[in-house]
Amino acid sequence: MKEVYDFSQGRRGAIDPLPPGKSRITIRLDNGVIEWFGVQVENAGGGNYQTLINQALREYIWQNQEAWEDTLRHVIREELRPTIQEAVVK
Repeated sequence: MKEVYDFSQGRRGAIDPLPPGKSRITIRLDNGVIEWFGVQVENAGGGNYQTLINQALREYIWQNQEAWEDTLRHVIREELRPTIQEAVVK
């Protein structure tokens, strides 16, 4: 080990740059949630629990997006039904 290190050319920040499309955030999760995801990663043979949490959030968003789109389609059909019936009668 050296007696003195020269940090004059050093830069602050992450050693590993963020990949495009990713953001570094601070989030508070229950310990049990983190432990559960950690166990899932271990059971799968390794990996990153953060990636697994990201995947779970994406699936949740996708499921809710589909539900919202189905609801919108239903409302549009119900609203258009009288108009379509009037056009058929004429």
